[in-house]
Amino acid sequence: MRDSFTFGPDIQAHAVTFRIWAPLQDRLKVRIERRGEWEMRREQDGWHVAEIPEARPGDLYKFILAHGLEVPDPASRFQPKDVHGPSELIDPAFEWRADHWKGRPWEEIVIYELHVGAFTQAGTFLSVIEKLDHLQRLGITAIQLMPLSDFPGRHGWGYDGVLPYAPDSSYGRPEDLKMLVDAAHERGICVFLDVVYNHFGPDGNYLPVYAPIFNDRHKSPWGKGLNYDGEGSRFVRDFVIENAIYWLDVFGMDGLRLDAVHAIKDDSDQHILNELADSVRRTFPERHIHLIVENEDNNSALLARDPHGKPYHFTAQWNDDIHHAFHVAATGETFGYYQDYVDHRSHMGRALAEGFVFQGELMGYRGHTRGSPSADLPPTAFISFIQNHDQVGNRAMGDRMVASHSIEAMTAIAAIYLLSPQIPMLFMGEEWGAATPFPFFCDFDEDLNSKVRLGRKEELSRLPGFDAEDAPDPTCEATFRSAKLRWDEAEQGKALNAYYERLITLRREKIVPLLKHAKGHSTVYDKGGPLVRVTWRLGRATLSLVANLSDEAIAAAIPPEAQTLLVSGSISSGQIGPWTVAWGLSSGTPDKDRGGAHPIG
Repeated sequence: MRDSFTFGPDIQAHAVTFRIWAPLQDRLKVRIERRGEWEMRREQDGWHVAEIPEARPGDLYKFILAHGLEVPDPASRFQPKDVHGPSELIDPAFEWRADHWKGRPWEEIVIYELHVGAFTQAGTFLSVIEKLDHLQRLGITAIQLMPLSDFPGRHGWGYDGVLPYAPDSSYGRPEDLKMLVDAAHERGICVFLDVVYNHFGPDGNYLPVYAPIFNDRHKSPWGKGLNYDGEGSRFVRDFVIENAIYWLDVFGMDGLRLDAVHAIKDDSDQHILNELADSVRRTFPERHIHLIVENEDNNSALLARDPHGKPYHFTAQWNDDIHHAFHVAATGETFGYYQDYVDHRSHMGRALAEGFVFQGELMGYRGHTRGSPSADLPPTAFISFIQNHDQVGNRAMGDRMVASHSIEAMTAIAAIYLLSPQIPMLFMGEEWGAATPFPFFCDFDEDLNSKVRLGRKEELSRLPGFDAEDAPDPTCEATFRSAKLRWDEAEQGKALNAYYERLITLRREKIVPLLKHAKGHSTVYDKGGPLVRVTWRLGRATLSLVANLSDEAIAAAIPPEAQTLLVSGSISSGQIGPWTVAWGLSSGTPDKDRGGAHPIG
């Protein structure tokens, strides 16, 4: 583990060194509860430092600005009394059991996104450990935790964090999070963390009082942009880059998902995203570290590969395009941004074959062009899914598709995205058909709560239901409680869970060994017709998909070689049944060595 970090306290045997970058303040003190106050020494470049022999792990402390305002450490390692309270000195030592863990290759990854507070009734890091055996049996190889950086209140999605180095105290202590990561690694499961470097939350961010954290030249959906390219930006950039390294090093995370990178504005010669990725990859050359982006702009340059097929910067992107095509096919909904995916069969084919649907074309919902060409990228540069926190939570009721749409549609789409060469991602409870909603929830003071209620209605006004009288109040605790998974209902979804498990097993045995050969410009798809047809070349092997994603049987023939891997649904002479998916795999070996199809469903 790294010996020390620039930001945050440095605990040594003889003393603790407290440091804060506060160039807008001439004088600061550090106050340690039950020990006293110490003047801090102002050094060059705006640093304030105090070495205190009396300090010990477990002490609570705050910084006192010249005019008397008391603030937590911006690089606090733990906030036991929430964002306005004192910071706690945390001993970084931890006895790792899986100390030889190096991660897993990207091709092996099957992601499971979860919210720690809603994943179990207890809503803690330790209670997640109790469910890891279930995920291991399912075949999950990576869990992705929604943001943990300390946020205000008792519950929230985590995207309003203000202290990026401190795991939120509502989930447990830092050592509890390390226990979760260690337990996952013992089961062969990676842990990814969702991080937010595009804004700070509206409550508890004291940084602007003493540091130039914002840049007036840039705007974001949340206000002023972070200062990645103005005066003092070197320290802001270091604060964020070191934070990424901190999570990967101190907590042993295997990767990061960077939220809404399209909202990160930076006119520097080297964009902060590229510098961050370069720094991470230099720091951990011996580990499998995976960096994921969410990027509404579909900027394929972030996913570029070197001549050996390794990512220069980012490993993969959440592919909303494929979700939207899946969603329209399964539900028939065409409101809001779904209106641009009415031609869902062709769009699904393009998303499976080339990654992005919009590669520079006009997108009506946005009113301008979107995206850049992506066919040169391997399919593993894209993460496909039918549910995630955004796509469920951006619905007025936070309802999942299974609550009101056909299970046949859900299983057909699962058979596509769990076996495609793209990297699949499940959302918690999906595997057993959980109907538990996942609405947006937060916990601010009443002034901010009222702004959130209004803001949600305005932001999502083009989507139906946000003005309904029965729409859940995002600031009400009952809304958060409604999002908690009902594990007692998992027994009712045993058959669906077994279906998912069989698909993931088939992926591990038949698809994963071929993915190291996956390259760009190696896929073809049908641009018209009633069926989804896609064919991938994976080295010597050929993988093919034929799917009828409709409620009606279609008169068509599927050759035997296109049914060698899996058939989900029904195929009879000249007829492909509703919601039927057929996968074929030809490896260049004699037919007798390929085995027969695996009928499912």
